[in-house]
Amino acid sequence: MQLLSNIQIKPLVPPVTYRDKILLTGSCFTEHIGNHLAEMKFNTLQNPNGILFDPISVCKSLVSYIDNTQFKEEDLFYLDEAWHSWQHHSRFSNPDKAACLYNINQSQNEAHAFLKEADWVIITLGSSFVYRLADKAALHTKTNVAGDGVANCHKAPAQTFTKHLSSIEETVTALDGTLHRLWQFNPGLKIIFTISPVRHLRDGVVENNRSKARLIEAVHHVVNKFDRLYYFAAYELVIDVLRDYRFYDIDLAHPNYAATQFV
Repeated sequence: MQLLSNIQIKPLVPPVTYRDKILLTGSCFTEHIGNHLAEMKFNTLQNPNGILFDPISVCKSLVSYIDNTQFKEEDLFYLDEAWHSWQHHSRFSNPDKAACLYNINQSQNEAHAFLKEADWVIITLGSSFVYRLADKAALHTKTNVAGDGVANCHKAPAQTFTKHLSSIEETVTALDGTLHRLWQFNPGLKIIFTISPVRHLRDGVVENNRSKARLIEAVHHVVNKFDRLYYFAAYELVIDVLRDYRFYDIDLAHPNYAATQFV
């Protein structure tokens, strides 16, 4: 009796080796992969902007590493007694504006230097939904205005944002442009895409499946278009092979330890 679906994962050619430098970016599942690689003593740098879910934010962050963008005071906003950046995870937030900026720019510098010499980038995409600053949002900055996408909502009031489900074409366009910039900056770079198996149930079950389907189609479009791009089936390993709620945490959305170790 066969209790698991068959899945064929082709060996990576060339393989990742201990000599390689690996930058990881994307959703919270990125950190499961990155932490495991770090435990195995691979040379990694993970999520220089913190956790990022949507492809537009991931692409914007990668371009900022290429350009070594330095953030300024006008890029920050104040909420709930701390300074934040719309392009960064809340782990960079700080009651001290100078400390917030220093930590962001130090991470930018490190990412720029690491990416220049990196052999691999692993990009894990989590959701096609993008949150954009609303017209009448009170938390605009000089560099982030109405219509701009945010990488993290920082628990700002719901009326601060409009929610947009990116089309396949929008995602392909963003990835396509970013890939060209990456290869201009580092011609030897190889890239592995994964789709996070974390289920975004707050969006709704149907909406989550639409979101994941668009990511899968967009990623396969670019992987089939270019050399040096690869797809690792993390999403399929959890959704189609394990396929059981005993492999999820109590929230029924996040894969548990057993599932992440299996992946």
